[in-house]
This record gives sequence, C-alpha cells and structure tokens, in this order.
Amino acid sequence: MGTDNYPQEAPKFQIQAYEKPKDIRLMRKTHVSFSGSPKKHPYDPEKVILVADPFSTSNLFYEFTKQDISYVEELPSLVNQDGETLTMVRVWVKKMSIGLRCSPFIVEDTR
Repeated sequence: MGTDNYPQEAPKFQIQAYEKPKDIRLMRKTHVSFSGSPKKHPYDPEKVILVADPFSTSNLFYEFTKQDISYVEELPSLVNQDGETLTMVRVWVKKMSIGLRCSPFIVEDTR
C-alpha cells in the first residue's frame, strides 16, 4: 500500500502578489503612481477603488482595472482620533491606461 505523495498544482488565489520591479526608476518611465486606501469595487471584481484621502471630507477617489496595475507598495497606515486604522498603498498604473477620477460635489447655480 503506497501513498501518492507527489507535488500537485496549487489553486490560484483571487488576490495574487505583485512582483517587485527590478528598478523603480525604470518603472517611472512606463507607469504613474497613485496613493490612497484601497477598497473593493461594489460590483466589478476586476476593478479597484483607491480613496485618495480617506479621512478627509472631500472624498476624491480613483478607479482602475486590476490588469493595469503592475505593482503595489504598502505605505504607513493612517489612524484617526477614534483609533480606526486604514491601510494605505501606492499603486503603479501603466501609462495610457483608462482610469476614473471621481470627486463628489454639490449641485448649485454658479453666478
């Protein structure tokens, strides 16, 4: 009675690690970095939302597709006065990719 103890292919995880670039200076020629707190997209698992300043009253955020992000750097976390901690990251997005920048505003007549 022998047991088959051979290596098997591991299942892929939904979140995969990004490979660190060999030279970050070269990446600056082909990518642009954005910093903020990452959030799950509410209905599209292939997109990422990045809240630029999560504790601010001005809630500017970016939306990118996962395939356009080449590298993610972890930044120091933010803590508010209530002790709530938020993860902060820097994402490197390929130049010429389509992204969305959204900033809410109050609708008013301008004079």
